[in-house]
Amino acid sequence: MKRTLNILVLLTMAFGFFNSAPADINMFDAKVALIEFETEVINYGTIEQNSDGTKIFAFTNAGDAPLIINDVKTSCGCTVPRYSKEPILPGESGELEIKYNTNKLGAFTKTIRVMSNAEGGNKILKIKGTVVASK
Repeated sequence: MKRTLNILVLLTMAFGFFNSAPADINMFDAKVALIEFETEVINYGTIEQNSDGTKIFAFTNAGDAPLIINDVKTSCGCTVPRYSKEPILPGESGELEIKYNTNKLGAFTKTIRVMSNAEGGNKILKIKGTVVASK
């Protein structure tokens, strides 16, 4: 009986120690970058073969830490990204230039994966449209 009572007291104290945390710890004080694009899909519509396939994805760092774009991957070699390697400060804007090769006729849908230090990790963007023969 005495052993059971001692174990019960020790368990109660142990749970009390493990469940207590200092009141001044705030886990949400960490600063994060937040990337917000004006649009996540660009529709080229109907464009002529061999025309300029360059479009811009504009974005803003809506967070409170510098935004760093680590890499941009596209779903095929016909889509080439260009972006700044410099950090984008909180409140600042930037651009991601996408150049689609308009040589091939027909409809297309391509994805662009933006890898950065922004909250949420990777961001997926899309371009779509239809390439028709030039007149």
